[in-house]
Amino acid sequence: MDVTNEVMPTSGDRIEEMMQPGPEGPISMVNLLKFKEHAEYADGRETTMTGREAYEIYGRGVSKLITQYGGTVTFAGDVTFLALGQVEDLWDEVAIAQYPSRVELWEMSISPEWQEIAVHRAAGLAGQLNIETVATNIGG
Repeated sequence: MDVTNEVMPTSGDRIEEMMQPGPEGPISMVNLLKFKEHAEYADGRETTMTGREAYEIYGRGVSKLITQYGGTVTFAGDVTFLALGQVEDLWDEVAIAQYPSRVELWEMSISPEWQEIAVHRAAGLAGQLNIETVATNIGG
């Protein structure tokens, strides 16, 4: 299994899929985050921040924005150990956000408010995996 971290979708097909309604009901997005050692802003601004610090600016802003689209951040935590499997390099953090549907996630991600704070996301991330999940009926 090859794994490629991305900061933004690089496939037109992936963007087209994101624009589709998706599964019924709420979705949870599992975000596996890898931070740059030093933040790098596309506009060339000078900064002494780490990638994590730049992403934290984005994180505070997007946490508020998510609620405007009916969502919530349900978990965020540092990756501390790989108990099973093998990867060349571990992600730094895992965050899970829940949205009423993929539609709200898409609408948020194209909003001017998201675009404004996303500069900090891009400055801080070396790469990320975003995994859409839906709840299953475990044990029922």
